Amino acid sequence: MSPALDGVVAYQRDFLERTILFWDTLRQRADNMIAHERAGKPPLLDFDYELVLDARRFERPVNYALLRITRYGDECLEDCLDPAKPPVMIVDPRAGHGPGIGGFKHDSEVGIAMHEGYPVYFVVFYPEPSAGQTMVDVLHTLRRFAEEVSRRHDGKPPTLYGNCQAGWAIAILAADCEGLAGPAVLNGSPLSYWAGESGVNPARVSGGLLGGAWLSHLTCDLGDGRFDGAWLVQNFENLKPEGVWEKYANLFSHIDEERERFLEFERWWNGFYFLSREEMLVIVENLFIGNSLEQGKLRICRDCLVDLRRIRNPLVIFASYGDNITPPHQALGWIPTIYSDTDDLKQAGQRIIYLINPHIGHLGIFVSARVARLEHRAILDSLKKIEVLPPGLYEMKIDNPTGDPDCGRDAYSVRFEERRVEELEFPGNRAAFRRVAEVSAQMDALYSTTLGRWIEATSTPLSAQLLEWLHPMRVSRHAFATDFNPWLRALAPIAASIARDRHAVPGTNSLKVREIETFDAVRSLITQARELRDQGYEFWFETLYGRGLAADAAEADPVSASTSQPACRRRTR
Repeated sequence: MSPALDGVVAYQRDFLERTILFWDTLRQRADNMIAHERAGKPPLLDFDYELVLDARRFERPVNYALLRITRYGDECLEDCLDPAKPPVMIVDPRAGHGPGIGGFKHDSEVGIAMHEGYPVYFVVFYPEPSAGQTMVDVLHTLRRFAEEVSRRHDGKPPTLYGNCQAGWAIAILAADCEGLAGPAVLNGSPLSYWAGESGVNPARVSGGLLGGAWLSHLTCDLGDGRFDGAWLVQNFENLKPEGVWEKYANLFSHIDEERERFLEFERWWNGFYFLSREEMLVIVENLFIGNSLEQGKLRICRDCLVDLRRIRNPLVIFASYGDNITPPHQALGWIPTIYSDTDDLKQAGQRIIYLINPHIGHLGIFVSARVARLEHRAILDSLKKIEVLPPGLYEMKIDNPTGDPDCGRDAYSVRFEERRVEELEFPGNRAAFRRVAEVSAQMDALYSTTLGRWIEATSTPLSAQLLEWLHPMRVSRHAFATDFNPWLRALAPIAASIARDRHAVPGTNSLKVREIETFDAVRSLITQARELRDQGYEFWFETLYGRGLAADAAEADPVSASTSQPACRRRTR
């Protein structure tokens, strides 16, 4: 047999083996998903922990809990902690998934903080919200957690780590009537919801194209007062469909290397959690549609409006140009809105430090092992320097000539370059987004007084559970579960036999090279289609809300008036 024919036969065998292993991996993912659901969806932490506080037992119960990490690898807490270092409290995002992304593997935010000798606490949440749970209840709970951590460490304020949604929650705590004492690290956290680049960040315009908050209200009513987090996860995938294709194509092409990593990540990605109707509507109406946080209009309680100028603890903002969910525009755009210039920022006594990665995606900011071993390690190592910086705006620069994220402290250096608020220029059409907020309020009021009353009256726990099980994100996964397709059990022993005696072809095989090229070509086509879709979103948004608003845009932006909110009374306990 000729070498060319040998290569064809070898590729055919390899292709068949990878096909069986690929479908078996999807079966394993589905079985893992169902097993995780049956176990109650516990937090996916790769560390031992103990329960400190369970907020479900508070006077105003919420579905949050405070954990204390007790073991790092094979070492107990006493063997790796530095008693001189302040505690770190990591808060995971509650954006459709379950808790654990900040510590679901060894090289993570939890692991790096433990490795550097910090006592670590982790805030988790349960799959179901407490009855009537509100965003204000959650904020008060997070403050109580921070106070408990401080009490356990002789009054040392914890360094608060907020990932995505948890970052803006921490910013709200720092900006309310009581404020916070310790440094806060906001990872991929949006604070300026109207900011973004046209054609690059289409998520910010989707609310306007869908008519505002009424659709979220409808979804909550159909869910019998709960919002299914699977919708949020589906939205994340729809933002970048070529990434979904690449995930599966990469798994198929490199099944031997990628299988376990794929299954590990998918356990977290497909663990869908719920939010209460009260929480979801406040978040959508006041943040994503109304942008109330940046404007100083978000009310925590009767006597307290959130004012970002009130923040006094140092802020470290970690963003990335590769993040299409929370671009640097949304992470930093609030600064020139709140502070008129650099002198204004300094007179307010604030220290804001930002660190921008050039390419990492949204999840990579708090999932990537390389980012954890370099950027997050550098942030923790620099906390003392950050706390003594004079007021101002700084960009954190990490010089690592070796390119090795595991390099020693002497191999990399950190410097803080002073920047000017005036340099942070992010284009945007605020007048158009204000019009969206107005339309959203009108549409939601119309829905609430008409269709909403009928849906809320007829929805039941049974109908909500039926819709939950029929959600596309669940059906597309459960279809491969052995509980739903028993015949797939036959795949497991066949796949195990193949894995023991694999006949993989090298990457230089001509047909394998063509396979990769084909997958890349499909990815390019999907990317082009997505870009056309995003351009269409921008066009219709501008057509519906942007045209004819030049006069409005030329007027003084009312946001500037929010930078001088009257002092409000301290919340009583």
